[in-house]
Amino acid sequence: MSDQEQADAAEDGDEAETESAGLNDGDFVRVAYTIRTADDDRVIDTTDEEVAEDAEIDTDEHEFEPRVIALGAGHVFPSVEETFIGSEVGDEGTVDVPAEDAFGAYDPDEVETVKADKIPEDSRYPGAQVQIDNRQGYLETIIGGRARVDFNHPLAGEDLEYEYEILEAIDDREQQAAGMLGMYLQDAPEVRIETVTEEEETVTEDDDGEEAVETEEVEKDVLYVTATQAMQMNQQWMFQKQQIAQDLMSRLDLDRVVVEEVIEGGGMGGLGGMMGGMGGAGAGDIEEALEDVDVDADEIVDEIDDA
Repeated sequence: MSDQEQADAAEDGDEAETESAGLNDGDFVRVAYTIRTADDDRVIDTTDEEVAEDAEIDTDEHEFEPRVIALGAGHVFPSVEETFIGSEVGDEGTVDVPAEDAFGAYDPDEVETVKADKIPEDSRYPGAQVQIDNRQGYLETIIGGRARVDFNHPLAGEDLEYEYEILEAIDDREQQAAGMLGMYLQDAPEVRIETVTEEEETVTEDDDGEEAVETEEVEKDVLYVTATQAMQMNQQWMFQKQQIAQDLMSRLDLDRVVVEEVIEGGGMGGLGGMMGGMGGAGAGDIEEALEDVDVDADEIVDEIDDA
């Protein structure tokens, strides 16, 4: 065998080894999972509706179905991601996730005493979720004008168990995009990817230093996202949509993300107040509304009737 043949054989062997190595960083997979606390087996997240119902989790607020995750994107705990790398579709198991690898160790210094007037009156009870100085916390006690607020994550200090099954690899970019948005927003919106042709101008300079403008057609992959009302009200989307769009473009090799706003409703009935001035009121209603205005109401009403 020649040196070239040996090199080709070695390269083929490396490719075969890579293909058989299982999932890699950057791959997209659909995963079914349930996350429980290690000490008391309490379910804190799941893709199984029956498990959620048994755990008395409100099933009306969420969709329970397997999630699409991108390996290397921080969609799962680091120890879980390490388990997924090298795994194959069909693999299942349970990963022990220490508190430091989940929501962090419990920090007693994160429990602080604040003035009670910083807390809305309807939230002044133990266990209430409060926001103080842009920090999220839970009210422990309130006595007089002072309140003790725990700013630790509710699951800080909790070791977790991540039970999973890798259902399939996702190669379709639209499914990948919908899956990533679903991870960010808890609900996957409608998406589509289109290749559009655009003209781009390039300024060149010849040997004499004269500039010339050249135009060429280029193809760009654009992700179109249908923004539902729930998506537009989602706080993570409102404050991080630029970062989310950048993540989508870099991971899916896109050139642009376009968010399309959809307004649903029943026609023009709601514009009566704007178009008629008084919500579609008749002449008598207009006259009554103009009683205290320094104008001749009778004259205006007569003009309206004539029209």
